[in-house]
Amino acid sequence: MKTQPPQGIRDRETVLAPILLMPVVLYIVLFVGFPFVMSFVFSLSNVTVGNPNFKFVGLQNFVAILHDRTFRTSLLNTFIFTFVSMTLVVVLGHILAELLRQKFRFKWLVRFLVLLPWTTPIALGTIAFLWFYDSLYSPVDWLLRALGLLGHPGALLGAQSNLYWLGRPYLAMFAVIVVHVWRLVPLAAVILLAGMNSIPNELIEAARVDGAGYFRRLFEIVLPLLFPVIGITVLFGTFFTFTNLDVVWILTKGGPPPNSTQVLATLAFLTGIEGGDLAQGAAIALFFFPVLAVIAAVVLRLVKKAVVS
Repeated sequence: MKTQPPQGIRDRETVLAPILLMPVVLYIVLFVGFPFVMSFVFSLSNVTVGNPNFKFVGLQNFVAILHDRTFRTSLLNTFIFTFVSMTLVVVLGHILAELLRQKFRFKWLVRFLVLLPWTTPIALGTIAFLWFYDSLYSPVDWLLRALGLLGHPGALLGAQSNLYWLGRPYLAMFAVIVVHVWRLVPLAAVILLAGMNSIPNELIEAARVDGAGYFRRLFEIVLPLLFPVIGITVLFGTFFTFTNLDVVWILTKGGPPPNSTQVLATLAFLTGIEGGDLAQGAAIALFFFPVLAVIAAVVLRLVKKAVVS
């Protein structure tokens, strides 16, 4: 009867599994769990930068921000920013994924260039857009003037020489959305491309043989099969967009007045860090949790239903 050799640590799952999971658990506890608990504790207090003495005030901070017009404006801006951005990201990401599926020369180079916006540090990319939106030397305005759309009487976009992208409320929100969409579209395209490659070619070819055109194949075969992938893309994109601080802060800092591009992330930063009111800043930041939890639950439920059916 053969005797089994003694098992090392690598062969004992009961020992190896906790060791491998420990870094993940520590990361979640230290960088997610602890800040979340501290935010919750601060939101129930009157803690400020100048007065760190803790005094329990209950829900007073939440009541105060709900009655704050700036908070309500920021919440509405956040939903608009997220909805418009994610709609454009999904549509443009699908178009880009379709293009990347085609066979052409130097496709590897095109894929590399497509991924650059996502791999570029967000602060560096956004600073570059500050030049594009410059109030005097904007190359976008120069191109519009060259096309005759701006800078003369009767022009479609007006007789002024510049549009002042970051100085007008609606244009500022549009400019912020453009930068954020530019950054997220490559990620969405890569995820959707992986989903498209998993669709059996036999289904597409059979539909083509049966006379189904492109749009019929798209809406009756491709999109239903891609729905779980689209759902995950929307979920991740919503998290990135709803909590976005960098793009708005670098471009507009929430302006132009009155808070035209202010979102919850920038308002929490302004209130808690710049303004020194840690308690109200934490209360504003905590509004992310219930909203994103509801969105995640709805999206995951729809994805699960689509997979099961």
